[in-house]
Amino acid sequence: MTSSPIDDASISDAINALALSAGAKIMEIYETDFQIDRKNDASPVTDADRLGEEIILAGLTSLAPEIPVLAEESASDGHIPDLGDTFFLVDPLDGTKEFINRTGEFTVNIALIRNEQPAIGVVYAPAIKRLYSGIVGQGAWLSEIDQYGAMGPRQSIKVAPVPDAGLIAVASRSHRSAETDAYLANLDIVDFAAAGSSLKFCLLAEGKAHIYPRFGRTMEWDTGAGQAVLDAAGGTVEVYPDGKPLAYSKKARGFDNPYFIAWGGRSTN
Repeated sequence: MTSSPIDDASISDAINALALSAGAKIMEIYETDFQIDRKNDASPVTDADRLGEEIILAGLTSLAPEIPVLAEESASDGHIPDLGDTFFLVDPLDGTKEFINRTGEFTVNIALIRNEQPAIGVVYAPAIKRLYSGIVGQGAWLSEIDQYGAMGPRQSIKVAPVPDAGLIAVASRSHRSAETDAYLANLDIVDFAAAGSSLKFCLLAEGKAHIYPRFGRTMEWDTGAGQAVLDAAGGTVEVYPDGKPLAYSKKARGFDNPYFIAWGGRSTN
């Protein structure tokens, strides 16, 4: 007799708990004089990345051993599983530069991808104790995390309609490009917010901004969880310039993303 598949709410609860566990380990390291190493592509990596991923991978194996996992540090070491139509996507520490610079704007990202689109996601920012979660088709939520690491009540979040006064834009704190500035210069932008890591998607999801253009390289694990939260809150992430939904399982590209525009309230108009 085969076991019943895990429902989406149970998956969401489980990956939220894993994000909290990984976040606790990351914060232990954050408070030390940690060592910074370099990967083959010269990007920085720390024990927080590695140990956070170990916690998440162990938890996902226990939760759903039949679902493959594409995780940043494992992928960097050459471990790429056969993904199929359903897989987990993990970035144990998104915003390593923010972690190193101690801005607090780094996150733990876990997503479930189905048929090349995010279905469930969690974005946890352990330094600022905010956890964003989403189940596409069911809703998105924000939970404050207390001093003991416990989740507070879930607050429903939704994207904000674009006001007549113009757009609030958000862009990368560490990776802002001249192309991004040129694109925004052609829009009716009335305010601007900078943020690190996948928190940019979450600002859109909770209605604090309307647009996030990204004209620079990102990887699927950088965006999957944030896109899941944003999609669940009523937003969209579109490839630039053709407007197609940003898709996943792009093995032929090495799992990197094309340029994209993330929208909040535009989809509610």
